[in-house]
Amino acid sequence: KQWYQRRVRGRTDPVTGDQFHLIYNPPPTLEMKRRLKTNPRDSEPAIDEDIVSFDTCLEDLVDFYSTSQSVNGDQDPHTVFETLESLLVKPLPKQTLKSVI
Repeated sequence: KQWYQRRVRGRTDPVTGDQFHLIYNPPPTLEMKRRLKTNPRDSEPAIDEDIVSFDTCLEDLVDFYSTSQSVNGDQDPHTVFETLESLLVKPLPKQTLKSVI
């Protein structure tokens, strides 16, 4: 999944503090690439733990944020951004269960 790969491939340059992504925003020099560090929270085991935690809380989150919209994050970053932007600029009308039935 793209969202998983975006998080796993994120890196930080400890000298400049700049953040990079190995595919979407690679460092400009080989020297910088060699010194990049991975945040421990972006390791595969940590991400897997976050997913389990999220899945455990998902129903409560949906109930709490009852007016939220869903966005498919498993797309390229530009498409995700455009979807979010369109929801903010011109939100879709809310449907209640009664209006669907």
